[in-house]
Amino acid sequence: MLRKLLFITLLVPILGTAQKFTDSQIKEMIETYKGLDRGPYKSINWFCEDGTIRDSKDPCPGDLEGIQHASYKPQVIELAQRNHIYFGEILASNEIWKFWDGNNNHSRLKQYQLQKFLENSDNGWIQEKSQFYRGAKQIEDEEEWGRKFYYTVLSSNEIVDRDFFLVRESLRDLPHDGDTNLSQEIRSLSKILAERNPAFMELRIKIHGNPEKEDTQAVENWLKEHEKKIKKEDLEKFELLIDKMHEFFKPVSISELEKMVSDWDKNSFIYNQVSWFSSTYKNETDPSIIIPAASGLMCDIRVNLKEDRRGTRRTSALELSLRLEELIFQQASQWNPNTIREHIDKIYALSEALASAGYIEQWEWDLVENDLHIHTDATVKAKILLQFIQKARQQLAWGSGMVKSIYGDTVEQYASFEPLALGFYDDKIRSSLLLPLGDAIGDFSGLVSRQIGMENNVPVVDNTSTIKGLNPGYAMGTLHVVSGDAHGLSVNPSDIYVFETPPSDLKPVAGIATVSEGNLVSHVQLLARNLGIPNAVISTENLSDLKKLDGKSVFYAVSPNGIVHLFDKDQLSNDEQDLFTASKSKDKKEIRIDENRLKLEITSPVDMATVTSKDSGILCGPKAANLGQLKQLFPEKVVNGIVLPFGVFKDHMLQSMPDYEGTYWDFLNNAFAKAKQLKQNGSTPTEVEQYQLDQLEILRSSIKTMPLKPSLIEELEKQFKSTLGSKLGNVPVFLRSDTNMEDLEEFTGAGLNLTVFNVVEREKILQGIRDVWASPYTERSFKWRQTYLSNPESVYPSILIIPTVDVDYSGVLITKDFLNNHAEKVTVAMSRGAGGAVDGQSAETYLIHQNGTTELIAPARENKRRRLPVTGGSYMEHVDFNHSILNEMDLKKILQFAQDAHATMPESKNGTYKGAWDIELGFKDGKLFLFQIRPFVENQNALSHPYLQKMDEMINTEIELLTSKEIHA
Repeated sequence: MLRKLLFITLLVPILGTAQKFTDSQIKEMIETYKGLDRGPYKSINWFCEDGTIRDSKDPCPGDLEGIQHASYKPQVIELAQRNHIYFGEILASNEIWKFWDGNNNHSRLKQYQLQKFLENSDNGWIQEKSQFYRGAKQIEDEEEWGRKFYYTVLSSNEIVDRDFFLVRESLRDLPHDGDTNLSQEIRSLSKILAERNPAFMELRIKIHGNPEKEDTQAVENWLKEHEKKIKKEDLEKFELLIDKMHEFFKPVSISELEKMVSDWDKNSFIYNQVSWFSSTYKNETDPSIIIPAASGLMCDIRVNLKEDRRGTRRTSALELSLRLEELIFQQASQWNPNTIREHIDKIYALSEALASAGYIEQWEWDLVENDLHIHTDATVKAKILLQFIQKARQQLAWGSGMVKSIYGDTVEQYASFEPLALGFYDDKIRSSLLLPLGDAIGDFSGLVSRQIGMENNVPVVDNTSTIKGLNPGYAMGTLHVVSGDAHGLSVNPSDIYVFETPPSDLKPVAGIATVSEGNLVSHVQLLARNLGIPNAVISTENLSDLKKLDGKSVFYAVSPNGIVHLFDKDQLSNDEQDLFTASKSKDKKEIRIDENRLKLEITSPVDMATVTSKDSGILCGPKAANLGQLKQLFPEKVVNGIVLPFGVFKDHMLQSMPDYEGTYWDFLNNAFAKAKQLKQNGSTPTEVEQYQLDQLEILRSSIKTMPLKPSLIEELEKQFKSTLGSKLGNVPVFLRSDTNMEDLEEFTGAGLNLTVFNVVEREKILQGIRDVWASPYTERSFKWRQTYLSNPESVYPSILIIPTVDVDYSGVLITKDFLNNHAEKVTVAMSRGAGGAVDGQSAETYLIHQNGTTELIAPARENKRRRLPVTGGSYMEHVDFNHSILNEMDLKKILQFAQDAHATMPESKNGTYKGAWDIELGFKDGKLFLFQIRPFVENQNALSHPYLQKMDEMINTEIELLTSKEIHA
């Protein structure tokens, strides 16, 4: 009788109220399991097809089929039940769809991959000793289950479309055909050996960063030289490393590739393409020929994978795709382009292969392929090459973003109790075609930059061509290099920060650089652009290099064309030193708000439809005033709304303040008067600011419990019925802070104050009013205001109350191409769900030309969206990337509205405002909704500063370069 696979799930989550294990408890488990011979396992058992579990020496009786493997410790089962964390999974014990774990964003599959990485990089991790526990896993059972898994899931067209990248990547890690993840094992072994043998570190860095076939011989030579100094156990590991490297760099036999899809129909497109490739290139050795052909075949496999519905054949095709990727990885370092044309061809071929491996979605590649597959004449202008390089760089960002988006939830979950999990990102990226593509782009970018005089000056960085400036400006301060998530980080406003992942609530700093551009229209990015804070995008390798300057005082400058200088302040030239002298310090235009303009006598709510942009800064803030104007101009695109004017706030601030002899308003003014006195008496700026923040915290806490006048509540109830169509407590609404100190022509103030999301209950709405009034007195809001405003204490918040729209997607429209300073294009960034783009989410971003043509700048890489139920509050749900957010009709509607806004907004129409507009919008069931409009504010001093302009003076983007002539540094 044939042996059957049994799918007995031992780790099944159950419903219950058991409290989750804490991170510290899980850490203790990990350390305990590392030291146990059986690790996370209890014993070896027989698992019979009738559901019984028997001792290892008591096989299933009679004709009952069964499989033998380890059972889990009770604590491991409980961890799965409570935390949905699965340690030491034995595949043969699982049901396929429960392991696929679709309801939890495929967490179990990702955990399995992550644990494989941890086991390779940390001497077995929780399996440090149990990896030698005989019989815990039967490899033939694991592989048989793995094959069944892929044959099952890959028979689904939906999974092939939606989860192509995840499934293909998992083929490296789940046993199914005897293969192992060699590149991961090589990096892990070299890391462990370098930690034990510091003299090996230089070679380990080379293997980690740019592995080549010649490295195998280098390791062998190093071992011969140091053999007598190495411990016996390490000698064995060095020999294993060398064996793995020989296996990894063993040339892929092109003539044998046809056999990998021998199960496909001989008339199928995939089989014929593979057969032609194998016969045509079996004797080819030139990488400039092999790589484009292999990337083209990878593309054929991805596009035509659904030609056959059988999971068996789809599995073999994806295994072939992985083998082709391995071939390209091996050959990439051997392809050394000598001409511009050859550089372009190499970058295109590697980009195509990257997309074919799933790092770029198919629809994304379709939109950018023509920009990378450029045709050239005998000469080409440098600016065309720079555009090509920028588009190629985007592929790196999109591909890296895919890794972090797909695996991010699982990695972050594990990182809370196992910091080594964060290395998974780097491991995935370095084992992929992102590595050779990044090298190819860096080489070509450096070459072109040198030809046209556009070179960055960052001495500690090996490859400066991967650095690009975003916002112009200059600064000097202590550099802080922050790896991982920077949420909650305390920052110094005089310092410069390099973030792997910047916080969405960043307080003012002197300069910023980030590993990816993120969302170019987020509130933090717009504030930085507004205040002339230098900002640049860097690579992961650049981040590592910049750690050499961590904690040192540096000079940092970004030019209008994106050139970046960053170096130790001891290297400053005389011109650069002059930038920081008392007489030539940064020009900072201070703004003073005229309180005499305020119309404070109106102390009741008003209908938003009755206010216009002329009321901005007088009756209410610009959000309400401009949205009221839009309501009059575009009534179908704007919801109804209620405004609580400045006068309502001031009226309530004149009430007596508890535990203080005076009103709330007296307390505020006395606090700033005392601060001024402290400054005059010689207190340091830090001492004065801390006093102000302490007093504002007292005030903020008191406002949050301030009594609301009965007259306000009565009028508010009337407005809800007349304007929003139902009584207070029945309509879900947003409460948006709207002060007299934001959306000014010189200062945006974007995102500094509170928005209360989707509240329904009467008491929550009333409390929301207090919370919004209190929000301008937070540390972050005050610090951003005082960078530009001479009287930041004179802030008056109004409140805009609008009904909730549970949009399908939302974001920001800037009515110019601010990236390249072109007025003939508009920029739009959109994320799925509510609150899109403004908080730094990785947003789908386009440039739309006035003639209707579009250019994809970035796809979304946010794997969740916020939904707004009618019951109030919000929840997050997982989303996929295999379709674009915006469709062609959406883009047309956005362009049309951008044109209409300039034609109809009074300030644009009468010529009093000539700049671009910053608009928040969303779509629900294909309908465009408008939520905010304000001036788009840029720092003109930074754009026109003589020093920053001088950085660009040598650039000549109009120069014609020969495409076929050998060109070197």
